[in-house]
Amino acid sequence: MTDAVAVDGSSLTIANVVRVARNRATVTLDGKARGRMQRVRDVVEAKLNAGDAVYGVNTGFGKLSDIAIPPERLAELQVNLVRSHAAGVGPLLPEEEVRAMMLLRANVLAKGHSGVRPELSELLLGMLNAGLYPPVPEQGSVGASGDLAPLSHLALAMLGEGDLFHGAERATASSLLARSGLQPVSLGPKEGVALANGTQAHTAVATLAFYDAGLLWEAAHVAGAASLEALLGTPDAFDARIHDARGQQGQIVSAGLLRSLLEDSEIRESHRVGDTRVQDAYALRCMPQVHGPVHDLLRFAGDIIGREINAATDNPLVFDDGALLSGGNFHGQAVAMVLDMMAIGLTNLAVISERRIDRLVHPDLNQGLPPFLTKDAGVSSGYMIAQVTAAALASECKMLSHPASVDSIPTDGSKEDVVPMAMGAAWKLRRIIGNLRNVLAIELLCAMQGIDYRRPLRSSAAVERAYRTVRDLVPMMERDRAVSPDILLIADAIAAEKFRAPELT
Repeated sequence: MTDAVAVDGSSLTIANVVRVARNRATVTLDGKARGRMQRVRDVVEAKLNAGDAVYGVNTGFGKLSDIAIPPERLAELQVNLVRSHAAGVGPLLPEEEVRAMMLLRANVLAKGHSGVRPELSELLLGMLNAGLYPPVPEQGSVGASGDLAPLSHLALAMLGEGDLFHGAERATASSLLARSGLQPVSLGPKEGVALANGTQAHTAVATLAFYDAGLLWEAAHVAGAASLEALLGTPDAFDARIHDARGQQGQIVSAGLLRSLLEDSEIRESHRVGDTRVQDAYALRCMPQVHGPVHDLLRFAGDIIGREINAATDNPLVFDDGALLSGGNFHGQAVAMVLDMMAIGLTNLAVISERRIDRLVHPDLNQGLPPFLTKDAGVSSGYMIAQVTAAALASECKMLSHPASVDSIPTDGSKEDVVPMAMGAAWKLRRIIGNLRNVLAIELLCAMQGIDYRRPLRSSAAVERAYRTVRDLVPMMERDRAVSPDILLIADAIAAEKFRAPELT
């Protein structure tokens, strides 16, 4: 249990979310958090015993909050909330995103402002440790009173209703819980609304997307450095004095990374003297100016997401001084906006990568490389259509990067009249990440094919390491073959962190 992730409501990290969601790290409930949960649960019980009206505890929800619920129907109220709110549609969220959502939901309950029994967090953690997760449709949330539909699908399984997955197996929730030695919960007052309210569905997607975005930012530099080498470009534009003169931090980091990736290259030395070109095209020369702002953006996004995974996002919130306060912490605008910002930033990485790909294959632009990187141009097409694929993906990213968080449509009888569309922003970003990964895979394939044509000259040590990674998976294209499997292999290697920037690992 030394590698277990302890859930306490305040110290969960993005890295540990990834460990649990993808690597199946064991999870436990922190003992102090358990005691804190019980204390605030006692506050809820005391309010009920005093006969106080508390939103979502002994009243209806949303537009129905003015309706008082008699004591004998309080349990029914909570169960009905979960059942009625499980109204999602569309494709199911991937297992890793559901696992991240389960962890975040257990963590927010453990924070001690939800007023629920510790057993609810313990069941979620038990399900994670047993490899159980519910089918959760990705559509149906506007991110306003939190992700009501996705979280209700999760809560439904905790009641023993609906289905659960265990690996590829799908069976009734009651049977898989029993097989794993877990007991479904019977909801008490406040507990249904505590399970359904919150930002944990779109924040789960955002957390994993943020981690992947960092990997892609590094891979974009590796691919860009390899392209610069294949195209006989100059690293002079990455001189620290240029970037220090502007003072943009991300740009400075990006330029430094490119300098290190290109250090001691024979290819560079081969054309240092006698090259009549004064400067390279923007796709090469301006990599720091395009890649750099994405670094700044990701730093900001990481701060927002890092806070949100430990945030109290229920309504009402319960405090150990006896107060139950209604507010709007479930509103997902903060994360929705950074999801949209990441979408814009990663789209720019796709756009500039596709332009580098075009220069690699374009016979008028590729500095003497064979047309479309094939020796047998005409009979063979080489990487011609791979560039077309990259163009299609980059263009789709542009469409998907239109921000969702500026949209709003009133819901719940206009009680929820300004909503952030956070879940839409989340699954759009997920698709952009997949697109960018494939674009960078195509660039790596083309760049390494270009470097093959520069032999026997060697590139820098860092680019040669990336070259070996590509060639261990995909041989040089001597004659035409189906390119799609090659793209998939390199894209999977990017996802598997095979193209990290060496000094950043």
